[in-house]
Amino acid sequence: MTPAATSIGEPAGRLSLRRLLALGSARERTLVLAGWLLSLLASVALGLGSVLQGWSGLPIEVGGLRVYVSFYPPLPICLWWALSLGWGWGAVPAYLATLTLALHSGMALPLALLFACANPLGLGAMTLGYRAIGASRALREPRTLLFYVPLAFIASVFSASGALLWTYSLGLDAARLLPIWQGWWMGAFLESVFITGPWMALSWPAMQAWLTRRPELLQPLPQGTRALGLGLLLTLVLGVLAYGAVSLGLGTAQLATALQGGQWQPLQAAARAMMGTAWVFFWVFCLIVLFVAFFGYQALSRWMRGTRALVQQLAHANAELERRSRTDGLTGLHNRLASEELLRTLWRSARRYKDPATVLMLDIDHFKRVNDTHGHAAGDAVIKALAQLMRDAVRQVDVAGRFGGEEFVIGLSHSDLAGARAFAERLRERIAAQPVPWGQERIAYTVSMGIAELRPADQDIETWLRRADAAMYRAKQNGRDRIELATD
Repeated sequence: MTPAATSIGEPAGRLSLRRLLALGSARERTLVLAGWLLSLLASVALGLGSVLQGWSGLPIEVGGLRVYVSFYPPLPICLWWALSLGWGWGAVPAYLATLTLALHSGMALPLALLFACANPLGLGAMTLGYRAIGASRALREPRTLLFYVPLAFIASVFSASGALLWTYSLGLDAARLLPIWQGWWMGAFLESVFITGPWMALSWPAMQAWLTRRPELLQPLPQGTRALGLGLLLTLVLGVLAYGAVSLGLGTAQLATALQGGQWQPLQAAARAMMGTAWVFFWVFCLIVLFVAFFGYQALSRWMRGTRALVQQLAHANAELERRSRTDGLTGLHNRLASEELLRTLWRSARRYKDPATVLMLDIDHFKRVNDTHGHAAGDAVIKALAQLMRDAVRQVDVAGRFGGEEFVIGLSHSDLAGARAFAERLRERIAAQPVPWGQERIAYTVSMGIAELRPADQDIETWLRRADAAMYRAKQNGRDRIELATD
């Protein structure tokens, strides 16, 4: 399923560090590794800065509703690396940045090690989605954005699971949990869409061209995209359900706390936050419905394309089998079965419309001598040369076939005995005048022919063919390299 295909195609794998070090040029290693190390240091520094500057759970009023947004600069940097080169390239700086700020904030080491997995988990959901669908990362078309935006939301929800650990480890009260949770996923989602999205649109074509030119640097992805596609749908459903349960649950808890306090101002703020949460959930739900509809459409389209391709391949295979079953493998002429069927059609048409028709039987003279003197390969060359001369001589309405061995048949439509004899004589002379090249030699050969015109007494093609065959054997008995007409 490819929501958008590019002219050069998506790279068939992720960039392997081991292959980059072993097979990459000095310039490639320098650019990639230096850029990645700078991104890692920047992610750690900016992650600490987001904590020191208090960029978490910032309240924003939108249309009279209050929503919370966090600003975490390492995320768009790490997401770009994960989408461009592979999950590990983004997960490592994301993990180290989150671990650093957790330790700086006083989180216990075991919890910090677990908490640092939150953003790599979101990056994993993002990269697995692209692996499952094979969508283009050149975010320049509505179809690619329709895939990217919902997937960015699901990845943000997964990464926001860290908000629960953050609140628990730092001993924050329940009223602080909703802003942190909503701010985390909302900020991650907005950064993914409005920062990483345009960045990918600008940078991916050049990155794609480089990775496509250097497939030896890529680690092929495991197979099994169908299972991943089903897993992606299940992940989307679970992600939306988890998001709805946590968001509405936290909003309800905050509202309940405000009600117990009996204070108007906290109650008003909690109500606005609850309304904002509900409306955000509504728009998120609409987004996911659109995505699932698009996903289903793409799945159905791919299935239909695959089915059509399979039917076409099957039809082609059947046509090829049919052709081979009716074609002589050595000469390309009709084989005996097909020749008899076509002669039977000619016989019926001639009898119905009272048209003249003739049949010629041909046999190569002294063919055994050719095989014994020059070998069977030379005999095959003579047979193929004769077949080509026959093919060149007959019309489209005529029948030319190999009956077996060195024996051939020609059915002439709309041709009486005189016309058939003139045709046969021209063919016999052409055969005698064109020896077959064989190494340093030229193998001369002749044929004996028998001609039978269709008569009312011929009740089937077998009778017709027997008369032509008898005339051919008379030609061989009378000296070969000649033509005889059926007399009975």
